[in-house]
Amino acid sequence: MKQPCIYFITNSHNTTLYIGVTSNLVQRIYQHKHKQIKGFSSIYNLDKLVYFEQFEDMENAILREKRLKKWNREWKNRLINELNPSWDDLYFGLNS
Repeated sequence: MKQPCIYFITNSHNTTLYIGVTSNLVQRIYQHKHKQIKGFSSIYNLDKLVYFEQFEDMENAILREKRLKKWNREWKNRLINELNPSWDDLYFGLNS
């Protein structure tokens, strides 16, 4: 799945969110799941993909990521709930 996108990952209790941007979502989430990325996501065990948006180009993906990072948690939760109300891990459906 080689395409610019933003994504939200969380932990198993859905208490902490991380917003990222990538050009290869499958690879990036795999890296989070296997703790290959040192930093915030590995410290807080964030590896469950709960939301993503795809873009035509990286510039727009980065702009969206920057905007979303300024949102409060309630707005982010609402966005996730609209498309993934049970907060399932969407990673396992990406390759199908």
